[in-house]
Order: sequence, then C-alpha cells, then structure tokens
Amino acid sequence: MRIVNLNPDTDIGASAWFVEIENHRLLMDAGVHPKRDGRESLPLLDLIRNEPLDAIAISHCHHDHVGALPVAVRQFPKAHVLMTELSYFLVERVLHNSVNVMVRQRDEMGIAGYPLYTHDEVDEMAHMFQGFRYNREVSWGAFHKLQAGYQSPTLEFLDAGHALGSSGIMVRGERETVFYTGDVCFQDQTILKGARFEDVKADVLIMETTRGNRAVPAGFTREGEIERLAQAIQTVLHRKGCVLIPVFALGRTQEILALLALLMRSGRIKRQPIYIGGLGRVFTEIYDLQAHRTHRLHSNLQLREALELIVLEKGQSKKMKLSGGKIFVITAGMMSEHTAAHDLAARMAGDERQAIFFVGYADPETPGGRFKAAKQGETFVFSGSAGEVTKLCEVEDFDLTAHANREDLLEFVGEVNPRTVLLGHGDEDARNWFEEQIHIKFPKIKVIQPKPGLSVEV
Repeated sequence: MRIVNLNPDTDIGASAWFVEIENHRLLMDAGVHPKRDGRESLPLLDLIRNEPLDAIAISHCHHDHVGALPVAVRQFPKAHVLMTELSYFLVERVLHNSVNVMVRQRDEMGIAGYPLYTHDEVDEMAHMFQGFRYNREVSWGAFHKLQAGYQSPTLEFLDAGHALGSSGIMVRGERETVFYTGDVCFQDQTILKGARFEDVKADVLIMETTRGNRAVPAGFTREGEIERLAQAIQTVLHRKGCVLIPVFALGRTQEILALLALLMRSGRIKRQPIYIGGLGRVFTEIYDLQAHRTHRLHSNLQLREALELIVLEKGQSKKMKLSGGKIFVITAGMMSEHTAAHDLAARMAGDERQAIFFVGYADPETPGGRFKAAKQGETFVFSGSAGEVTKLCEVEDFDLTAHANREDLLEFVGEVNPRTVLLGHGDEDARNWFEEQIHIKFPKIKVIQPKPGLSVEV
C-alpha cells in the first residue's frame, strides 16, 4: 500500500490523502488550507497528476476537506466522486459559497488566481457526485478495470459524529485494509450523537490529531460547560449587553442554535430573536430537513420552528444598535476579516457591557485568536482592516468541541489495532503527543508522521 499526504504544510491545513491499494488509486478529501491564499492553499495535487485516479472520496463538507474538490475533479475528470448522502445535500452549497468568498477576496484583497473555480464549473460537475448511506459497502474501481475483470476494492462510510454527513472511510482490498478517521467526535453533541466506529479493524489507520496538545481537565464534563455558558448568557442579558458567539456556518451554528432552543424551552433564557448569517440559515434548514436521516438527539427539534431566526443583511453588523440584550450566532468562527463576526467583535471590544463567547478553536494567527490571547484592558491589533482595538468586553472560552478528545482517540487506536498509524490533521506538538503515547501503550504499532508530499510504503 502506498500513501501520500498531500497537505502542503505540517499543520491543520488542506486535508488530502492519496492511497494506492492493489493497483487502484483513491484520493481521500480535497481541502484548502485556511491560512493560505490562491493556489498556495491547494493540496499538492501536481504530485499525483500522472496517477490514473479511480475515485475521490470526501469525508465531510468543511472547507479544509472539500474546498478543492472542483480543482481535483478538473484534474481527474474520470474519477468517481463519492460521499455520504448527507454530504451530498450540502456539497454544492458549500462550493458555491466558496466561489462567492474567493470572488470577494479577489476584488477586496487583490488575491491573484481567484476564484480557483467558478459557479458554472460547480454546476457542470455536480452530476458526478454520488451520495451513499452510512454502512453501505460500495466498489470504487474505474469502469474499465471492472470490465477487465479486476477485483475492485470497496469503500464504506461510517458516521463520524463531527458535523452533518461527516464520516470515517473504510477501504477494503482483497489483502489489506485502511481506515481514515476524517474529523471525528466520539462524544454526543447537542444535536449529533457520537461517532459510530464500533468494531473497526484495519491494517493501516490514518488519524486526525487535532486535540493531541490539549488534555481534558480533571472533573470536566460537557454538561458542566453548557451550564457555565447558560449562566454567562443570562448574566450578559441581565445587564442589557449583547452576546456574540462566533461559529462556523456548518455544524457549530446548528449545535449552538439547538442549545439555545433547549435553554429557551426550559426557561433558562428568555425567548428572543437570534441573529444568524445567511449561510448558517441555509445549513440550518438542511439540518432540519434531514433530521430523519441523521443519527441525532432531539430528532423532532426543528430549529427554524423552535427559534425566531433573523438573518443579518449585508452591512447590518456595522451599523445596528448593540443594546437590549441581542444574541448573535454568526460566522466566521475565527472572526476572519470581512465577516459579520469580525465587524461585530470590532465594535463590541471596547464596551464592558458586551460579551464574546468562543465555543471552538481559533487559530492564534487569526483575528479571533488574537482577540482570545489579548489581556483584559489591552490594546492590540485586531486585524488589518479594523486596526487596533482595546479589549474591555467580556470574553470567555467554552470547550464544546466537535473533535475527539485525545484520550478517546488513543483508546480507539488500541481498538483498531493496526500495524501502522499515520498521523495528520494536527499541529506538531499534537502529533508528537500521539506518537509518544502510542509507542508507550502499543509498542508493536508502527507510527509515521508523513511529511507533505512524500510517498510512504506501508
């Protein structure tokens, strides 16, 4: 088996893995790097340009896993494109939004080469996308190979519990197997139940390591964290301040909306409008419409009915009054420039009544990361467009992650019992923690941290 890590960097970036197994070739994920622009953000697809790729399999529809899919399809027009049926309902909307963002960045920031693909290209290739239910084993070999009598490896999507449609990917050949975790969450969230990776066995395991540098504090529980957030929101609303919860449009938005709906239903928070972004609304509708197909809690909770959702109009975040106890559940999760979350945070920073509550990871190099790192009362450079702000508003961080805790992932390694583990999708210290711990707990398992672009034989 030959595997190539096509992420152009060693951090959490453009997820893409090339796998050659028994004379068949598969690309698992085709993301873009969130901290790079233009073609520099793409996976190292040129390294496999001459490979006769049979199929592309997408683990889920977050941008760092699917944002380069049209570029990959353009390069490999004969490859099957496979994903879960829930991702099938999301993928075109995600890609069309990516085009909109790239066009805006080209116009506002002068980024050369944007957009990397167009709306027309997305529409023209959409017929190639195939959606499959979880736990269905499908062949993915090229048609001419099947006609020639080749035995095709199979592929199966297993529910990863991370976001709607997320999956781990099991690849089975005649002699070898490989399992790719994608992004996985083993614990229940507010809507989605935890991953269903029971009885996974594989010769090779490709594993995410996002939280390898973060231990679970003693006594920590998700329920306790939710209670802490509920109390914090109550306090801010009581003083007539506003609450900004910066989130990603797919996954975090819906989980936080569900939490707010349950808090309102129980009387913990007064019923009031919730301000959201347009893309968040689109994905919220899909969460509602596909509830019956989803392994989830509160199956009858329809967010559009349970909450009064108001979509912010373009430019509204820069001029609306920040008073009266408003709640904003707004993209982007890392407060990227030219987003409503960024504009609201810049306005709220210097007002002690206001509060910004983070519920997920914010890269230290992003505006959100800089906001979290700044000390109370400190003046710091928030972003190029906003310049300096003084941090006087309340800022709290709540651990409501959609990624598996490192202890759970380490236990999963023992359950899979592979001969080789490949570590990716994590910073260097996170990957190093896993390598050290796997050597200690499972000394017979070989551990590899594949460098970007280097071919690994396993």
